[in-house]
Amino acid sequence: MKPLDHLTVLDLSRVLSGPFCTMNLADMGARVIKVERPGKGDDTRSFGPPFIEGESAYFLSINRNKQSVTLNLKHPRGAQLLWRLIEKADVLVENFRPGVLDRLGFSFEECAKRNPALIYCSISGFGHFGLLEYSRKPGYDVVIQGLGGLQSLTGPEDGPPYKVGTSIADLIAGLYAVQGILLALIARSRTGRGQKVDVSMLDGQVSLLTYQAGIYFATGVVPSRMGNRHPTIAPYETCMVRDGYMNLAVGNDALWAAFCQAAGLPHLREDPRFETNGQRVVHRDVLFDELGPILKQHTLAEWIERLDAAGVPCGPVLTLDKVLAHPQVVARDMVVTQQHPVAGEIKTTGIPVRLSDTPGEVADAPPLLGQHTRSVLEDLLGLSPGELEKLEQDRIV
Repeated sequence: MKPLDHLTVLDLSRVLSGPFCTMNLADMGARVIKVERPGKGDDTRSFGPPFIEGESAYFLSINRNKQSVTLNLKHPRGAQLLWRLIEKADVLVENFRPGVLDRLGFSFEECAKRNPALIYCSISGFGHFGLLEYSRKPGYDVVIQGLGGLQSLTGPEDGPPYKVGTSIADLIAGLYAVQGILLALIARSRTGRGQKVDVSMLDGQVSLLTYQAGIYFATGVVPSRMGNRHPTIAPYETCMVRDGYMNLAVGNDALWAAFCQAAGLPHLREDPRFETNGQRVVHRDVLFDELGPILKQHTLAEWIERLDAAGVPCGPVLTLDKVLAHPQVVARDMVVTQQHPVAGEIKTTGIPVRLSDTPGEVADAPPLLGQHTRSVLEDLLGLSPGELEKLEQDRIV
């Protein structure tokens, strides 16, 4: 048993936010039917290089455990088939620009008429209500990172704003979509009715501002880039040691005492300027004038051994090759291997949510374009082989 193995999810999304959402649902057992354009499919099928035997590494990373069905939604017969799938589905996920599906006839209101129990999840850059000039704009990750304030907080203090090294606006929207869908399913179990889940990438980014927004609300001072420093904790940052960089997280005064003892710095612990976290934040520049030369006296391995023994949180800055080979990452099955029909052996990241009784599973490799068109339409809609051949001849599937 898997927690969502009773659900059928119709995935009309593409690129990242929607597919990441539906992959999380599929990992937990939902039957995810990925509806794609005949011939081209999801945009990310062409994102690259790199490709593995012609298959995009980008696409492979976020589309496992799904079934691919091709449908030409601009053809009346294709639209009719989609309606029949909608009537069978528990959840529909889409991330078109607001208004696109409405024009095709598949608005939430129309879908709810056909299937009142349907959970209809829409992911977009700016949401389906608010100012019209924004709700109709396309949502791209780097644009949202800037508009949502994240870039203003990321990067060196005296340098330009940086975006996060992964598409965080897309990915957070995908995770909030999963949360919204699960909440709507809980509500449906009590009311019997579906509802619309409206997820905005901008909303997701604003929600992540948390304590940075709190600092602004409390002081009226706009937070700025601080490099790898923390605005309210010190020392809590990336530090240079003899042979590289170490992240040091002295999160409270007890840890500060432990750090000073482990580092052989009793005079810093006794210094009234550094006695409390608040004082260390105020005097952080002076603190690092003292700490900097001392940290550079030892290697990363020496510091980690010494601070680990004292219970002081610290760690290296790893490149992805070392992250994906890290013994704890491997032990937690966060790298999984699958056999793909074209690409051969592929690896993807694992499932981060672990359930003791009903765990998810990485079962099926990402699908080829249209790989499951016949089986899904036969199974769910009862189409005959002759009907399927006709649809293929007419380029509807």
